[in-house]
Amino acid sequence: MTEARGSAGPIGEAHARHTPGTPCWVSLMVHGLAAIQDFYAALFGWEFQPGPPQLGPYVRALLDGREVAGIGQLPPDRHLPIAWTPYLASNDVDLTAETVRLCGGTVGVGPLDAVEAGRLAICSDPSGAVFGIWQTAAHRGTAVTGVPGTPAWNELLTFETVNIAKFYETVFAYEEETVSADPDHVVLHIDGRPVAAVHGVGNALPRDRGPHWMTYFEVADTDEALVRIVDLGGHVLKPAHDGPHGRVATVADPEGARFSLLQRRR
Repeated sequence: MTEARGSAGPIGEAHARHTPGTPCWVSLMVHGLAAIQDFYAALFGWEFQPGPPQLGPYVRALLDGREVAGIGQLPPDRHLPIAWTPYLASNDVDLTAETVRLCGGTVGVGPLDAVEAGRLAICSDPSGAVFGIWQTAAHRGTAVTGVPGTPAWNELLTFETVNIAKFYETVFAYEEETVSADPDHVVLHIDGRPVAAVHGVGNALPRDRGPHWMTYFEVADTDEALVRIVDLGGHVLKPAHDGPHGRVATVADPEGARFSLLQRRR
């Protein structure tokens, strides 16, 4: 994981989260919507309200009344990988989706309108990693960051960075910075702000998952959160360890959606 230096948080201030290419929302599609709501309510203290129904039953997670993430229900006949998906901001989803296609990616859903909330598309990059594109209207995306229970960072885990980073740079006009300790780990910048990262891990990718985006959620105490996750029916995939930005662990919810926890250094 690589994080912003000298900023209020990896995703930046609220006004910057809508700059094209910046992660502005995270969403999860599951089979058992009610049970997963209970899991994340107990883990992060989220409450829920109904969201746009275009993709089926969908709720927005709230923390102290402010939106932080979305969870939807998959149709019973759809057996897709259960995964947290970041949405990257765009001023024109249709144009961005067409650029994705021209650069070797795939547009799987949309572009389509989510009532008055905004316009979206769900895409995959040339390696198969899924991400969303969001053009804001009434729904402004994640409303709060930097406190426990909110998205803290998004990182793409893939086979190699060179070609995949070029794809995202072409589509979203990112600037690239190589992490000095790992040449196959690059940070994507917008207007000088680090907003996401691409990490080539080769054969270390899970065989059942392939290239995928990983969302980090902030917690007050990583070790305590791991105990709670197991009690709630989740799984610990990588135990807690201290890194340069805090105490990190990788986990999965009861349906197998992987995400990471970050307890920041204070």
